[in-house]
Parts: sequence; structure tokens; C-alpha cells
Amino acid sequence: MPRNVRLLAAVLPLLAGCASTRPIEGPVRLGQIASVNGPRVRPDSVVEDSRCAPDVQCIVAGRLVVRATVLGGGWSKQFDLTLGTPVNVADGSLTLIAARPPRPLTRRNAKPLPYRFTFQFQGGL
Repeated sequence: MPRNVRLLAAVLPLLAGCASTRPIEGPVRLGQIASVNGPRVRPDSVVEDSRCAPDVQCIVAGRLVVRATVLGGGWSKQFDLTLGTPVNVADGSLTLIAARPPRPLTRRNAKPLPYRFTFQFQGGL
């Protein structure tokens, strides 16, 4: 096998491993990095999801709180982001603006759908 083909075969698996850390524009799953017009955001875990199921009438709406790592130029910091509530980050504000599914399934034997989060950053220079 020619040398350049062997080199390419050795490098491709390494590049494939790096692809998951590339920022994504749009909804992201836990562990993925979102590009939000400034800092990058990685949702790490769901701290609380007390939202009502879509087909249930609730007295209290509930809330969703996501622990996320925000990455800037040479810094990173963890924040607990509540759906719809802006948080001051760097020189602007970061908001968790959407989350799917509306509420995880609670039926027995139902496979839960993975969360998808959308963030918005306003401000900056």
C-alpha cells in the first residue's frame, strides 16, 4: 500500500473522533456544543424538568433547568440555565429558548426521546 494511503488510513479515525466537538448551529443534544453567535454552549445535564406533559392541564407550569458549560475565547464557566430566563454571560446574555421534547414520556416501557436544546446569545461587540 502506498505511504500516503497508509497515512490517510491512520489519520481518518483521529479526525472522526474530533467531529463531535465541532460547534453546531441549531438544536443540540446533551454533550454537543452549540454555536450561539458568540460563546459556545455545551448542555451537560438536566437538573430539573418539572414541565407538564403536553396533553395534561397543570395548575403550575413547571420549569426546565439545564446545567451547561459556556466556552469563550480562553475561558469556560458552568451555568444553570432555566428555560426562557436570560443569564449574563461575558458581554451579553444567554438564554435557553427551546427544548424538545416538550416533556419526557412518563409511560412505562416508553423509550424516552433525547433532549434537544436551542440557545440564543444577545449582546457582544
